[in-house]
Amino acid sequence: MVHILKAWVWVLTLLVCVTASAAESTAVGGQIRQLLKATDAGGNTVVADQALVVAPLLRRFYAARDYRPVWAPERWRELVAVLRASRDDGLSPDDYYVAALQRAGATQTGADLTAADKAELDLLFTEGLIRLVYHLQFGKVDPTSLNADWQPQRVIDDRAPLAVLQQLAASDDIAASIDAHRPRHPIYQRMQEALARYMAIQDSGGWQPVEAGPTLRLGDSGERVRQLRSRLLESGDLQEDTGVISLFDASLENAVRNFQQRHGLTPDGLVGGETLKALNQTVASRVAQIRVNLERARWVLHELEERYVVVDIAGFEVLDVQPDGSVWRTRAQVGRPYRSTPVFRSQIDHLVINPTWTVPPTILSKDLLPARRKDPDYFKARNIRVLDRTGNYVDEQTIDWSRYPEQPFPYMLRQDPGPKNALGRIKFMFPNEHAVYLHDTPSRGLFERDQRAFSSGCIRVELPYQLAERLLDEPAVWGQERIRGAVDSGQTQTLRLKAPVTVILMYWTADATADGRVRFKRDIYQRDQALLQALNAPFRLHARHIKTARSGK
Repeated sequence: MVHILKAWVWVLTLLVCVTASAAESTAVGGQIRQLLKATDAGGNTVVADQALVVAPLLRRFYAARDYRPVWAPERWRELVAVLRASRDDGLSPDDYYVAALQRAGATQTGADLTAADKAELDLLFTEGLIRLVYHLQFGKVDPTSLNADWQPQRVIDDRAPLAVLQQLAASDDIAASIDAHRPRHPIYQRMQEALARYMAIQDSGGWQPVEAGPTLRLGDSGERVRQLRSRLLESGDLQEDTGVISLFDASLENAVRNFQQRHGLTPDGLVGGETLKALNQTVASRVAQIRVNLERARWVLHELEERYVVVDIAGFEVLDVQPDGSVWRTRAQVGRPYRSTPVFRSQIDHLVINPTWTVPPTILSKDLLPARRKDPDYFKARNIRVLDRTGNYVDEQTIDWSRYPEQPFPYMLRQDPGPKNALGRIKFMFPNEHAVYLHDTPSRGLFERDQRAFSSGCIRVELPYQLAERLLDEPAVWGQERIRGAVDSGQTQTLRLKAPVTVILMYWTADATADGRVRFKRDIYQRDQALLQALNAPFRLHARHIKTARSGK
């Protein structure tokens, strides 16, 4: 009998708790409904002094669940930790209300909070999470705000954010659910690891600079050598300090070479002006550089095929990435700062052996026409011929060159195939509105330079024959020997790939290699600062990818 009474007491207690919980949920839901209906003078929904930028989405989401709260108080700490972890992606936790949530009691149990307080927290958590998911999927910054030529790489149905919220609400592991929206690519993961290392250095006070002075080299000694040794230990270029602290020994020279290689400098082991300048960049500036490139990664690294080609513009390289993760590299020359190589994504579908070169309008007006006015033999020396708009050759001696480029030029210029052709012997074609492609070049000596921004926008490839063999992917049919034979024939020939290969032209000023080395490159086009400012600016919704899907564009 006693056991039966105890059982009934337990059932009654449970019913009271459930009833109280249901009553509280109803009260909080009523507050959520009121908050979502209210707007300020500017038509914005404001919660806990924070504007809800995605309020229309929240209204749809909460209406579908009859305005019931989503996040129980026992999950608040977990949610705050997930939103704070956005720092690991180079994002700002304040964009996701972390400070506001803490002020509003999100790290408490909720026992002392009113239904109105809990409603505010529920809305802030929900908007913070959907903001974070969107940023991980598409980036915080709208690329078109920095580059009008950028085209959205992906579009989503306008119902997708609602589905994401529903999935998060049902998740038992919010951290794992959020992580699924990060780029699932080794490049991104390695950059996150690099950011963590450099933020740890920053949090511990950073590194000390090396004082200015004469070039440091093997055999030198003194206080500046001690500073150099300390600096290279901090960044991991010097793995262990077993030598005399103030002596520039062989191990320190190797560490300097490692540092120089990571920073795109000539690895001569000498600490001159350029190396000293790179050494004395603050750790805060390197953290910012990594953050900027994590944002760029979020723009392009989703839904990437297993096999693709990357043009690393700031790194002056072309990479062919295979499905097994192996990477083939070749040096490249890219556009000069005032004729920068554009950033976009396309697919290489064919290559041309012994191409002709039809001179683009910009190069025609700014380079070749002025050169022809100065030197009447300029075209002849370079196998360049004049054609009318119907493709017929025109005798250049019949043209009054003094009129150009001041007047519109009514002809085309075309360079014949051969060793002097600006495109070299092979060009790699992919559709794009910029008339940009990869190609060989007769300017071979420029590949030996550390900084290789020499072209008018296209990408010059150091090893075009090897790249051609890899892309054609039929070594028994199109090996390098046969490719060279086709080149030697002098005949123009188009070869189509078995399947198109994605190519990404991307501006990376920092990246991390598979062995954990972080590489920093010069910002040759001066783009990092504008992106950093946009990344640090207060949150604003651009939602370009959603709008594009709605409009069908």
